[in-house]
Amino acid sequence: MIVRKKTNIFKLFFILRGSIVPKILPQILFVASLGGAVAIAHRHYAPIFPNITVAPFALLGIALSLFLGFRNNASYDRWWEARKEWGQLLVDSRSLSRQVTSYIDGDTESGKWAQVRMIRLTIAFNHALRHRLRKTDPWDDISQHLEADDIAPLKKSRNLPDALLRMMAGKLGACRQKNMLSEFLIQSLDDRITSMAGVQAACERIESTPLPFAYSLLVQRTAYLYCFILPFGIVASQGFATPLFCAIVAYAFFGLDALSDELEEPFGHSANNLPLAAMARATEINLLEILGEEIFPEPILPIKHLLE
Repeated sequence: MIVRKKTNIFKLFFILRGSIVPKILPQILFVASLGGAVAIAHRHYAPIFPNITVAPFALLGIALSLFLGFRNNASYDRWWEARKEWGQLLVDSRSLSRQVTSYIDGDTESGKWAQVRMIRLTIAFNHALRHRLRKTDPWDDISQHLEADDIAPLKKSRNLPDALLRMMAGKLGACRQKNMLSEFLIQSLDDRITSMAGVQAACERIESTPLPFAYSLLVQRTAYLYCFILPFGIVASQGFATPLFCAIVAYAFFGLDALSDELEEPFGHSANNLPLAAMARATEINLLEILGEEIFPEPILPIKHLLE
């Protein structure tokens, strides 16, 4: 995720970090080159060029803008929903940790161990969910929060975050059997675990259900066709300025399309995706503080305006 302070208008034109320009630069250069070739050809062979007005291009451009705007909104909705789910996970993690430390007696050895166990498993769940969504190896981040006997059964699980939630529920059941929690209190704690399971399910739904391919294909085909025929429609009026206008139009249309592709997958590693590592680390620090720890991992900060 790009983290930048507001800058002046002059610097704005030269920012590349987080910009979509590097990704679509080949398309822009190709369309501009095509515009230049059409302008040169028109200069020397004007009679063979058909007399085309800009009206059809205006109508097609409006239609294409609506399609691109709809797709961009749909992609942003996915990105924002994913961010809200991770915000809910932070609420659930903090609330569960607060309830555990408040309702389970920490003066006894078994009660203190139960507090530490539940909070550590909650931290592990945050990291495990992040790695599951990004398809990366979670063990360096979660092993320090687990018991030695947890590693083997968890490695056999096909859904590590869900296995951690089952382990947390099992720990709550053990606390109830030892009369460390009442029926009312254990229901409140279980509701938090259920909410965390809902966050996981929502994130998995977003990650595994892309926008319909046929719609994306229609938008991309139309954008390419429009940019390829645009020089022939404006060359008579714009002359050697045709490449400039073609490049600007290509930047707008291909840029929106590429940005939609990035936002459509909010859990990836691109510059405009969610900073899952930073959010999971922030939750870890908060929960260790609730646990009373004095040594915390360093928060993840932006590097060259990029927050992972």
